[in-house]
Order: sequence, then C-alpha cells, then structure tokens
Amino acid sequence: MRMLVVDAFTDRPFTGNPAGVCLLDGPAEPGWMQRVAAEMRHSETAFVRPIEAPGADFELRWFTPVTEVALCGHATLASAHALYETGAAPAGRPIRLRTLRSGVLTVTRADGGGLLMDFPASPATETGPPPDLDALLGTEPLWVGRNSLNDLLVQVADEATVRGLAPAIDVLARMDVRGVIVTAAADPGRDHAFVSRFFGGGARRPENREDPVTGSAHCTLGPYWSERLGRTDLIGYQASARGGLVGVTVRNDRVELAGRAITVLNGHFHA
Repeated sequence: MRMLVVDAFTDRPFTGNPAGVCLLDGPAEPGWMQRVAAEMRHSETAFVRPIEAPGADFELRWFTPVTEVALCGHATLASAHALYETGAAPAGRPIRLRTLRSGVLTVTRADGGGLLMDFPASPATETGPPPDLDALLGTEPLWVGRNSLNDLLVQVADEATVRGLAPAIDVLARMDVRGVIVTAAADPGRDHAFVSRFFGGGARRPENREDPVTGSAHCTLGPYWSERLGRTDLIGYQASARGGLVGVTVRNDRVELAGRAITVLNGHFHA
C-alpha cells in the first residue's frame, strides 16, 4: 500500500500540519487502520480508497493514534494532495470524498496550485466557561461557546495572549471535549484576520495534544469571525510552533477552506 506523509496548510517542508495518507486499493478492517495510525503517530492518519457510489469517487476515514474521528481538515487536504500528486485522481476534476459522519467533502484545485475544500460549517453556540477552563488556560475568556464537534471555542484578549498560552495539559485530559480552540483578532497590520491555537482532548496522546494547524477548527472560526468582522473571506493563522495559514470563505452553512500541501515522504506500507 502506498503511504505518504504530507505537510498540510503550508508550502514548506517541516511546517504546517503533517498527516499520514494511506492509499488503499479496497476496503480495510477498522482495527488494522487503527493500528497503522498508532504506528504512524501523527495527530491523524487518513485512509483513502476508490469507490463506485453516486456523488463520490473515494471513501475517506481519519484515525488518531487512539480513535477514529468524525472530521479532520488537514488530513483531508493531505489526502487530496496525495491523490492528485500520485495520479490516482485526474488533475482537472474535483475529488469527491465520502465520509462516515461528515457527508461528502469536495476538494478542487485552485488557480495557483492551492487546494479548496468544501466543508460543513460548525458554528459555536455560547455556553459560558466550564469549571476547568480557568485552570486550563490561566487567562480570562471574552467569550466561550461549543460546536457540534464538541469543541470549546474561547476568545481571549489579543494575539499575544494566544501566542503565549501554556495550557495545563493534565487539566485538558480530564475535560469532556474533542478539543479547545483559543482565538483572538489579529494585531493591526497583519495579513491574517485572526489567530488561533487548538488543543486536543482525550482522543490524543500527550505529544499530539497541540495540533499544528487544524482545518476542522476553521469550520467554527470562520463563522465566528465572519459575524464579528463583517466579511465572508478571511485568512486565519494558527500560531503553533510549526504554524500555518488557512483561507476561509463562509457560505451560509458551508465553509470553503483553502491551503497548500507538500509531500515529505512517499513509500510503501508492508504490514
């Protein structure tokens, strides 16, 4: 089986968010896919296989080292990049990816070489802070909500606060969340409109707790900042150590995410 490692939401190796992409010829047993994801040790490994189905060309599933997840943006971007690069998908056609819990996702090539992903929006509903949030972040939130993926969205004072966070990971492991998205408006003069960081909950190993660049989080960040900034086209910067830019266009209940990707490893998996 063909196995690639792709850095997503970047055009430079060793930045952005790395994902494993396993290109399958046919169905695979979920327990085997879980073991492969544990071996790869990326925050997510994607498994793609061709299918003959109305409205879809491939099936796509995502696994962390410990569990299967409902949606993963950077591994979707990495998968589409791998399909185009290896010739498994025709260069001039959109890629339609059937998923188990997020419907059909469509990825197209943009002018200039980037990729555009059509995702369902996942706006957050205001909830107020849960009891452990202050212990987790150590800073006062301006707004707290929760989305349909069970992420907390937390707005804090400014970009410097987001960049300087050192969350208490032991607290996060106890919280009933997929993850915590921390965000703020960008400093004046920036090319990006907002910044964010994403800290994953119990489905991640400690070394994967902070996600370098999280596409699915921008399905929540896009609607949030679109409403507050009064525009539908935005650029977000995820301020992790690796860092990455995500273009976001909000269209009613859908979000188009734009980004680039680069292959850093291309080989074969033998197990």
